Amino acid sequence: MKIVSVAGARPNFMKIAPLVRAIDNYNHSHGPGVSFLHHILVHTGQHYDEAMSASFFRDLEIPDPDIHLAAGSGTHAEQTGRIMVAFEKVCEEQKPDWVVVVEDVNSTIACAIVAKKAGIRVAHVEAGLRSRDMTMPEEINRIVTDSLSDLFFVTEQSGVDNLLAEGKPTGRIHLVGHVMVDNLLHQLRRLEEQGGDRFSTTEYKPAPGTYAFLTLHRPANVDDPEAFEGIIAALNNIAEHIPILFPVHPRTRQRIEVLGNRLSDRIVQLPPLGFQEALYLWKDAALVLTDSGGLQEESTALGIPCLTLRENTERPVTIEQGTNTLAGTTKESILAVWEAFRRNGGKAGRIPEMWDGRAAERIVEALLAFDESRD
Repeated sequence: MKIVSVAGARPNFMKIAPLVRAIDNYNHSHGPGVSFLHHILVHTGQHYDEAMSASFFRDLEIPDPDIHLAAGSGTHAEQTGRIMVAFEKVCEEQKPDWVVVVEDVNSTIACAIVAKKAGIRVAHVEAGLRSRDMTMPEEINRIVTDSLSDLFFVTEQSGVDNLLAEGKPTGRIHLVGHVMVDNLLHQLRRLEEQGGDRFSTTEYKPAPGTYAFLTLHRPANVDDPEAFEGIIAALNNIAEHIPILFPVHPRTRQRIEVLGNRLSDRIVQLPPLGFQEALYLWKDAALVLTDSGGLQEESTALGIPCLTLRENTERPVTIEQGTNTLAGTTKESILAVWEAFRRNGGKAGRIPEMWDGRAAERIVEALLAFDESRD
């Protein structure tokens, strides 16, 4: 069986990495006579990232991508179109049995469309998530990708419920857990083995449980001057009570400079960080503040209270079972949730079903089982 998996940005590769390891483990653990899995990793180049060097892939313990499409940036239509044109050639040359796409970025929808039109089966990892917010490009990508997919690998029960409500066949839907948690637990083990003293940010890390960790990059939050000003005002207020470590996304840095927003001196501005270095900082935080989807889930997996600076989330399990609380995006709503955290210490939560580090293994098993059922 030949599998082409697709990634376009750093977070995509973090979710593909467990699948690469699971495929390698399958091939190494099965002898002659067992179906060999031929895997090809495609980097669409959706996000150009200078930090995406050979060392990045070594840290993930996966090889460099086999194919680079170098799509580059642009409008959603321009970028999606370039990826489609380039990926069509990959499908023609490689003729895979499966194209595996992850998440909800432009690479996801572009490669799903091309594969389906070429008669190639599509598997969607993180299928079924819904925010119900059609102003989010990611929501459109999720819905269209799921309309085309042959197999749906789901992280939480809400995803199963959404897909069933949309008429997807029960037998094609697999609740497998979360590959992001696979990667998190794998990297946490490596971090514990190697220690964090090698990181340049070690000097900025206070004692465990005495600081907060912040990420902020979503366009709806940082591109709107009024919204951004309210969020910054709330964060400055919170920083009066607890220091905040803040690796600043390039987009957010640019908006801070353009708009002249002043951050409290107790908000320590750091450069963008690699996965392990960021993990080294936030794993011991008293609180995570974020507008990222992934960090909502990762903080739930490690039991760390999280305040999400958004009005909605496509990951309701992090609220219903996990440690996440929606804080909204206004100064007043964020501070109200912050005050509740100060009173009760945040949600304890529990780890959702199957978030055990074995999601990628289940995905490989499901791909093999589907293929065998077609023989």
